[in-house]
Amino acid sequence: MSMFLRRNERVGAYVQARRENRWRENSLAMADEDITGNFDWKLVRRFGPYLARYRGSVWLSVILMLAYTALNLANPFLIGVAIDDFISRNDLTGLAWISVALLGVNIAMWQAQYWQIWTMSWAGEQMLYNLSADMFSHLQRLALSFYDRTQIGRVMSRLQSDIDVLETMLSSGVLSMISSVVALVGIIGVMLWLNAPLALLTFIVLPLMFVIAAYWQRYAQRSFRLTRAAISLVNATLQENISGIRVIQSMVREKRNSEEFDDLNAYNRDTNMEASRIAALVLPLVEVVAAIAIALAVLYGGWQISRGALQVGVLVAFILYINRFFDPIRDLSQQYTQLQRAGVAAERIFEILGMPVTITDKPDAQTLPPIEGNVEFRDVVFGYRPDRPVLHGLNLHIPAGQTVAIVGPTGAGKSTIASLLSRFYDVQGGAVLVDGYDVRDVTQASLRSQIGIVLQEPFLFTGTIRENIRYGRLEATDAEVEEAAKVIGAHELIMSLPDGYETAIRERGRNLSMGQRQMIAFARALLADPRILILDEATANIDTFTEMLVQQGLQRLLHGRTALVIAHRLSTIKNADNIVVIEGGRIIEQGTHSMLLQMEGAYATLYAMGFRHAGAA
Repeated sequence: MSMFLRRNERVGAYVQARRENRWRENSLAMADEDITGNFDWKLVRRFGPYLARYRGSVWLSVILMLAYTALNLANPFLIGVAIDDFISRNDLTGLAWISVALLGVNIAMWQAQYWQIWTMSWAGEQMLYNLSADMFSHLQRLALSFYDRTQIGRVMSRLQSDIDVLETMLSSGVLSMISSVVALVGIIGVMLWLNAPLALLTFIVLPLMFVIAAYWQRYAQRSFRLTRAAISLVNATLQENISGIRVIQSMVREKRNSEEFDDLNAYNRDTNMEASRIAALVLPLVEVVAAIAIALAVLYGGWQISRGALQVGVLVAFILYINRFFDPIRDLSQQYTQLQRAGVAAERIFEILGMPVTITDKPDAQTLPPIEGNVEFRDVVFGYRPDRPVLHGLNLHIPAGQTVAIVGPTGAGKSTIASLLSRFYDVQGGAVLVDGYDVRDVTQASLRSQIGIVLQEPFLFTGTIRENIRYGRLEATDAEVEEAAKVIGAHELIMSLPDGYETAIRERGRNLSMGQRQMIAFARALLADPRILILDEATANIDTFTEMLVQQGLQRLLHGRTALVIAHRLSTIKNADNIVVIEGGRIIEQGTHSMLLQMEGAYATLYAMGFRHAGAA
């Protein structure tokens, strides 16, 4: 017990520290860790559009459910009739007919239930398909600022595990709850019709049921929120550790990280066990209440039979109805547990869908026509947080076809300039113009389709090398793919691989060297043929020999295009038409390589400190 408490204290402190520090701006993390909120029933309305698409199947399932419920209610009545009208009179013919009727009723029940479950399961799976598709589409449209502050593991937890929780609820749970409620109402009506005093005596136990439900509800929702938060935290930590495995092994952190993950995993196990314990508590209590109701019915009904005021068949039918009366309550208690889990999952899913898409096209946004490549930053002010600007009134003009290199210390705002040009973020002041068009006034697709980006660590997708080069231009022929690789200087390297262009790329291209990945990224950019090219530290991870091979191809890639080059290597920037030195979000120097050296300012200092050595190498 003491070990359990110490572990939960460690996990609690860990979660609290992350809440107060690292994830202060992370709305998903804060939502996961908030276990005090109540379920917002308005979320149910958000399923309306998904239900509407398959309302025909849903209504058919409802009709079949009503038929099943009606047939189920007929069973005890027929048994009571058999006892009082045929068994007591030794009427074997009538008993045979009532047996045939019972058999027919149960066959019809089976058919109704089978098709009801099938139609609702089909509709539920279709709704989940559309919900997952909408989530994926929405995640594709969210701005980079969302991913800057969000752990991918938390997103994956909602996209996968929460969808799984909803699956049972949408495919059968909702209709089962409706069926249970309808059956409950029907049974109450039949019981009152058979014998009102006996029915009212049985209903004395209902207030006890309400007390149990209210008491259970106090703990259930908090418990289920804890389980969803716990699995989200486990997934986030798992994703982070797998992505950073090289650093973990290099820092000999395996044991320490395993201990931390073991704490989180045990916390997840304990919260699920606690939720299971709470869920398991309600069903035995319902059984006890059902036994009390049956005992009252037997006592009062037996007394009525002894006085001749009640027939035996009616009492038997009544006891069968009492069992059926508590069957929906048992089902509802179990389904309510599932509803609580699904409610929390739905809340988390719709929280993702409710995340605002901050970078959007204006209603009157026009399609950017084929551009020449003139770029202008006019009095640009921007910060990743409104109270902490990164760029302060930046003014920069890049004529079409020119190569401009951006240099400066880490954190000066170099990559921010490139991100604003692609409109991954919106400026807070001023404007970014392409051929005189404000990037906020044109569609994102028409802007980004004419801009190519090669990053410091190129991202390759699972597939073949040929598919990755063709990624930005799917209609390109095999000959065009290979020509792009030849121009860059990657063809010989690719052909040296066992399967050439059909070589399968593992996750993120881990079976290729960094140089090979970068050259494939260059070929991909060249094949897409953008008018504006952004190289963000694109040669930083290429070795000297590979860089010599790629330089000629890089010049071909830059020729005739407007290029924004962020680099630390002299060989990459010394031939730029203009070199811009950024410091503290402001331009402090600009000119050609020779001009800036003659100025003996900040660029000359940077050159002396690092660029010269890189160039000599």
